[in-house]
Amino acid sequence: MFNNFSKLNKSIVKCNKCARLVKFRKKISTKKRKQYANETYWGKPITGFGDTSGKILFVGLAPAAHGGTRTGRVFTGDKSSDFLYKNLYNVKISNQSNSDHINDGLKLNNAFITTTLKCVPPEDKPLKKEQENCFKFLKHEIHLLKNIKVIVALGKIGFDSCVSFFRKNHNFSDKIKFSHGAIYNLPNNIKIVGCYHPSPRNVNTGRINEKKMTSLFKKVLKLI
Repeated sequence: MFNNFSKLNKSIVKCNKCARLVKFRKKISTKKRKQYANETYWGKPITGFGDTSGKILFVGLAPAAHGGTRTGRVFTGDKSSDFLYKNLYNVKISNQSNSDHINDGLKLNNAFITTTLKCVPPEDKPLKKEQENCFKFLKHEIHLLKNIKVIVALGKIGFDSCVSFFRKNHNFSDKIKFSHGAIYNLPNNIKIVGCYHPSPRNVNTGRINEKKMTSLFKKVLKLI
């Protein structure tokens, strides 16, 4: 068990356990997207970011190929982060509406954000074994975040991973199912909120929009 985020994050960044993911992130970091050709990609697993004493935990799927894998910070430098932070700023969970690079001055208010997988999987489709390997890191993050009152799961994989944590560690057996806006009670007086992932696919198809996302985040704030 890690007793602080410094030790945990060092372990995350050094991880090379999943050969397929290591190979894929290296490929991305060398065969760069044209618009980022002159940038040095982070090319390693990414850690969580934000207020470690916060009451809200956001959990996404994985770093984006040319977002977090490039910038070194979760939900930074891609279209998903553009949409997410526009909405976080609308409800003052973040101090700015953009998340571009690690030195852009971004801060989260009473919130921490992380991902189920710390490396980007091909086609955003992790293998079961890869999820199992990375689960230990999410487990340690949740243990270290002592003040969590609400978990906002950004997508079904994030939702299922968090529920799995409570099933394995707190004898939680309630049957709950991911859907946008669904709110469930978890052990330790924690609630989990289902939220569509802020991906371009969900935004472009109209599954989610700024009004819906901002409205949901306002409800989240009322839960803490």
